Amino acid sequence: MSSTRRVVIAVFPDVDLLDVTGPAEVFALANRETGGRAGYQVQLAGRSRGEVVTSAGVRLVADLAFAEVGGVLDTLLIPGAVDLHPDGPVARIDQDVVEWVKEAAPLARRVASVCVGAHLLAAAGLLDGKTATTHWSTAAQLAADHPAVTVDPDPIFVRSGNVWTGAGISACMDLSLALVAEDMGEEVALGVARQLVMYLKRQGGQSQFSVPLSRPVASRRDIDELRMYIAEHLDGDLSAAALAERMCLSERHFARVFRQETGTSPAPYVEAARVEAARRLLESTDQPLDQVAAACGFGSVETLHRALRKQIGTTPAAYRRRFRTTT
Repeated sequence: MSSTRRVVIAVFPDVDLLDVTGPAEVFALANRETGGRAGYQVQLAGRSRGEVVTSAGVRLVADLAFAEVGGVLDTLLIPGAVDLHPDGPVARIDQDVVEWVKEAAPLARRVASVCVGAHLLAAAGLLDGKTATTHWSTAAQLAADHPAVTVDPDPIFVRSGNVWTGAGISACMDLSLALVAEDMGEEVALGVARQLVMYLKRQGGQSQFSVPLSRPVASRRDIDELRMYIAEHLDGDLSAAALAERMCLSERHFARVFRQETGTSPAPYVEAARVEAARRLLESTDQPLDQVAAACGFGSVETLHRALRKQIGTTPAAYRRRFRTTT
């Protein structure tokens, strides 16, 4: 039997339940798949020993207090928690966890965060100068709070040296499978994936699961009216020149005003609006792809294909298979 691989997972009030139990289940199945050779030993650590109430209301039991962990760690795994605000979820920064991570990280062979746990790693300084991911809904928060971190909101997980960061919620399983693959090889990880009835490596990134964010109201009424016009005429001529003419502005001045009001230039905005419309049609209709492409202003299936690949990392057919909502 191989030496024990000690995995310590932080737990704290309102922690996301699956962030903790998902990885623990993957490591347990890896032990079973290898007849114990994997040697994973999972421990939960909290502010003190005893019960911790998760965001789901389910109670977990911390095996150790943070101060008791000590010793050499194979994997330090940091889950996350969010506070719900009117504008959406905001990652919670638990300072007790942050301070413990600073002390425990040097003892670990590798450190990994699950979902919004990346915010805790960033607050502890572990992500400075690195590329990281987190749940798509808090990626902007992570980038704003930690400009020294290169935030990529699309990957299911990112490895940067010995630091791994995982995407939203169920992506904790993908991340844990990747950790198992690193330790025990792809064959063992594939066996665990089969037991979990999931793909070892899913296609595309988490952008395909995110809800396109609505832009804030512009300070200029004419820009808001133009945005409404774009949404209602996706199959028309929405080139920068045509939109500038509609606004009675020079193309250069129009581009500057549009970026100032929307945060992006006209062409990417129009493409994103067309992709959003295509997603709705793929989710709710059986229209052939050429009709979807025409209705959304892409002109051809090839252009639709390229746009979805660029924006959400998957193909129209694959997206429809995953997210078709009607029969």
